[in-house]
Amino acid sequence: MTMPPAPTAPAAAPAPTSRRIAAAFQSAAAAKRKALILYLTASDPDFETSRRLMLAAAASGADLLEVGVPWSDPSADGPAIQGAMQRALAAGGGLGRSLELCRAVRAENDVVPLVLFGYANPIVVMEPARFSAAAKAAGADAVLCVDWPPDEDDELTGALARVGLDLIPLLAPTSTPARIATAGAVAGGFLYYVSLTGITGASLTDMDGPRQKVQEIRRATGGRLPVVVGFGVSTPDDARRVAAFADGVVIGSAAVRIIERARKEGRDPVPDVAAFVASVRAAL
Repeated sequence: MTMPPAPTAPAAAPAPTSRRIAAAFQSAAAAKRKALILYLTASDPDFETSRRLMLAAAASGADLLEVGVPWSDPSADGPAIQGAMQRALAAGGGLGRSLELCRAVRAENDVVPLVLFGYANPIVVMEPARFSAAAKAAGADAVLCVDWPPDEDDELTGALARVGLDLIPLLAPTSTPARIATAGAVAGGFLYYVSLTGITGASLTDMDGPRQKVQEIRRATGGRLPVVVGFGVSTPDDARRVAAFADGVVIGSAAVRIIERARKEGRDPVPDVAAFVASVRAAL
């Protein structure tokens, strides 16, 4: 397995926040609601359906889209997204096809922000500088790399900054004040708080802990960027409760399960996902 490079120098300065990402949060605030961020695995269940899902999600109320890059060892993801990645890989998905998907979505929607969401291995194989340039050319606005801590190596953060792409860091319940401050210093776009220790797809029942952590993140980073909450948010009611204290809500596994169910039943998943997104948007 290819691993990220060893620590070298402090992380680079943050890239300016993408105009699309900034506009998405500003538009949500102007409408007196919180932003809805939807995760979908690229090429699940196939490239063309994935393209239609992304466009339908944006049309139904998703303010930002996370484009999940299929990878064979998604250690942070639960069974639902692991299954989606296996389906995507079987359909020929991967980093290259994910970039093609960004390009295809961007050709039809020049407004919705696209965040490439993946793991370090494919980026290391492509090389961070080449990857960053390709992501920019494909129309992506930001990158979230689960297993590349921004304070340990600046090769990716520097490459992204040079082409004007934002880095979205993950923060967790276990993140120390020092880690929060460091991540906040190199971040662009928004800060992503993982509400649970564990994997995606679990249920979020305790709101007090995430509420306090979001407040801590805002204090530690000076409120420079919006703070969104993901992991454990599955229903419109979950989204409504998280929106009471966060700037945005991320939903992934719940949408992926809808795709899986429709596929098993031999149906087009696009109408079901669109209806689900609209229901969550209404709750916000």
